[in-house]
This record gives sequence, C-alpha cells and structure tokens, in this order.
Amino acid sequence: MNTLYTWLGFTDIQHMKEGKNAAISSLAIFNETPFDKIVIFANTWEEDWHSYERWLKKALARIGRPTENISISKANITSAIDYPSIIKHSEKWLAKLSTEAEQLFINLTSGTPTMTAASILVGKGKSNTQFLQSSKNDSVVNVDIPVDFGKAYIKSAAKNIADKAVSLPSTNKAFSYIIAQSPAMKTVVSKAKRLAQSELPALILGETGTGKEVLANAIHAASLRADKPLKVVNCGALPETLVDSILFGHVKGAFTGADKEHSGLFEQADGGTLFLDEVGELTPQVQVKLLRALQQGEITPVGSDKTINVDVRIIAATHRNLMQQVEQEQFREDLFYRLAVGIIDIPPLRNRLEDIEPLTQALITEINFIGNKHPSYKSKNISQSAIKFILNQSWPGNIRELWNTLNRAFLWTDKEILSEKDIQEAVITREKAVKNTQINLTLGQKVNINDILDLQRKSYIKAALKACGNNKTKAAAMLGLKSHQVLSKWIKDLGLAS
Repeated sequence: MNTLYTWLGFTDIQHMKEGKNAAISSLAIFNETPFDKIVIFANTWEEDWHSYERWLKKALARIGRPTENISISKANITSAIDYPSIIKHSEKWLAKLSTEAEQLFINLTSGTPTMTAASILVGKGKSNTQFLQSSKNDSVVNVDIPVDFGKAYIKSAAKNIADKAVSLPSTNKAFSYIIAQSPAMKTVVSKAKRLAQSELPALILGETGTGKEVLANAIHAASLRADKPLKVVNCGALPETLVDSILFGHVKGAFTGADKEHSGLFEQADGGTLFLDEVGELTPQVQVKLLRALQQGEITPVGSDKTINVDVRIIAATHRNLMQQVEQEQFREDLFYRLAVGIIDIPPLRNRLEDIEPLTQALITEINFIGNKHPSYKSKNISQSAIKFILNQSWPGNIRELWNTLNRAFLWTDKEILSEKDIQEAVITREKAVKNTQINLTLGQKVNINDILDLQRKSYIKAALKACGNNKTKAAAMLGLKSHQVLSKWIKDLGLAS
C-alpha cells in the first residue's frame, strides 16, 4: 500500500474553491505512483474539510485513481507553529503509517514551515519514506534529503564547541556582566560608563587577552549610538594595498577586480562606532590616511572624486606602548592625540585577584552552556584546590589564556569535579627567556653585585612559591634547585622566612 501523509494548507482550500489544483491535489493526481491511502491533517478551516475531501475524491475518480481511503482528521496540536506538539503528532502518525504502508510519501509543500521541518526530522528516520513537493505547473518533485540529522546535529554541536573554545568568551557583553570586584576593574568600569555617554574618542590599553574588545562593545552598547552599527577592524591585518578600499570603499572599476561598488568601514559605521583594534600595528602610510578621515570627518572612496561626510565615533585599542612609539617616531603624534582623549587602561589578570574566582565561574558556566548542546557532554565544575591553583598563577595571556586552559582541562576529563592537577596539566608551560641586556659601566662607578643578585633571587623565589601554592618542593624544582632544603636555606639567608 502506498500512502500519502500531508497537512492541509490554506492554498489547498482556496484553490479548491476556484476549481484549481494546489499541492495535495497535484501530488494525488500527477504523482507517478497512485496513492492507495491519503491521510490529511489540519487544525483550522474545519468548515471546509468535508467539501475538500469530496472535491478531491471526485478529481481522482475522473482519472481512475483510488478514492476509498481519503480522510481529513483534526490534529492534536497547540498551534500551527508549536514545535513540541507538532513533533509529537508527527512521531505518532508517521510511525503508524510507516508500519502499515509499503511506501510512505510525505508532502513538504502544504502546511507551515514548522510542520514541514517536523515531517523531515521524523520522516528521515523511517526506512520506507519519500519526500514530495509540487510546483505551480502541477509537476511533482521527488526530494532527496541526503542528511543524517543525528550526525549533522552532533557535528554542528561539536563545531560550535570548537569555535567557542578558540575564541574569546562571549558572556561579557555589557557593563552589567563585566566582572569587576577588584578596585582596579571597578575604576575601569566607572570610567567606561562615563566615557560611553560622551562622544569623545576612546583609547583602550591593556595586555593581550585582557578584554579590550569586550569593553569596546560595552561602551558602544551604553552610548547614544547603540542603535547604530559597531564595525570592528583589526589594524594589524590591514593589507596596505587594500587599506583604502577596506576603510573608505571604492567605486566600480576603481582597480582590477573592483567589479562592483563597495562601501568602506567608515561608511558602514556611519552614525555608529568604528573599533580600531590593535591600532599600534598601523603602518605610517595608513596612519596618514586615517588621520585625514578623523580630522575632516569625510572620506573619498577609491576611484571617486566625490567626498562623503561620515559621522563615526572612534574607539581604538592596543597592547603596545603608543607613547613610546611616538617618541621613537613609529606612531604619529597628531594621530595619537586625536585618539587618546578618553584613555582606559585595563589591568592584567594578575593585578585583579578579586575578579579571578568569579570570572573563572562565569567562564565555566559558559563552557558548560556551549558543551550541553552536544548530546554526550556532561556539565563539570572545579574544586576549591583548583581555584586556589588558578589564583596563584600569573596568567600572562590573561582572560584568553584562562579561558583556553579551562576549555582544555574540561576536554581531557569526564570527571564532574576537576582537581588542581587537572588544571595544572592543562596549563601550557612557558620557558622564561632571560634577556641579554647589555650593561654599561662608567670608569670608577661602583656596584654591589651581591645586592643585585639577592634582589633577583628574592623576586624569583616569591614568584615560584606563589605559582606552587607555597609548596617548597615544587618551587625548588621550578628554580632548578636540588631540593627544598636548599630553597629553605635561601629563604632564611635572604630574610624571606616570614
């Protein structure tokens, strides 16, 4: 027995009243294989069901196709767009009809997109189903959907986890979500809120991974320009040959390959904000062009002789020492002062200890939220000893490094509670490079080499003890000492015993 499963659509009823075919009748009349049974479901237009059923039977009788087993039934669904009830209905009826039929055909043309999606998702799991669509000229199309939805879902979830793990965490989207329990970060947020309400340019400073783009997003979101675009460009990735086109746009035919007009980032951000990330990477030639755009508030697309006025607020960020670059003539002084009106310096993670534990918990929540999309993922947390270990690390890569380390630790274990050892094994070890700094002495100058060496010893001992949670055995190994007894003697000799 060949069975057609379908929803009743509004077009089916309207065309019936006009004596014309629509999806259901087109499939029933023109499909190469006649249907022995047609099961139609609907949840509205009940007053037209009997008329439609009678009309369809007459149309099939005229061409000698089966008419005895055609019915319209009420679907037990909440609404035509309610996924849970429609999925439940589809699972029930497609299982029943698939078992009874030799071949089950599913109409994808009639009904709402929700009904179509449910039919595909459930129907793909049946071995004897075929999907059909109809077109306006009454042709019937056999639809091949070569997708294993289970595998596709798992692959998509796994790809999402991978993408998020190698990018920055996305929880801190506005000021209310920025973790600022330390005095240093409270000051940063306070300055950023004040700056957000102004139209002044902003320069965000900070080491790599401190969250400069997160703060830029928050400033824009809290500004009067929040309903306008925020465009982001990494200045270090701007190819010099295309920088004019990327920033200012071009007209068709401006250069080889310019086959259509293109709006640059300044024009795209008109009325909103342009975030210049890693502005310290700009070449001197690009700095000149950028300065002209900032000073005049107008741009000229490549290949055009017309200027375009733009209203753009600039937020710039860099991990470099721009003032030092100005002194070394690597960064234009006039551009620096154009950008450096509202300056915010984000402290490194090691200088905001009060934020580390709540920040770690926020990152864990995000990792679990992303991971839970995968069917085999189990939510995890970390122990207090692991928290203590995290607090004792310097995190030179800041939030980005902490985020990356937690993702790696969560990947390597199925334990629900990760230990200090789990986090420790996930940390990427860095070899501390000793700078070969040239030392110059003037004839007659005196230095106490022992005092200099003692200061260095003290600094490294303190750092090693902190990193190891005051475990002398581990600290001695970090410092290349033979035993913890040797370290204890050094501590005593240097007056660090307290």
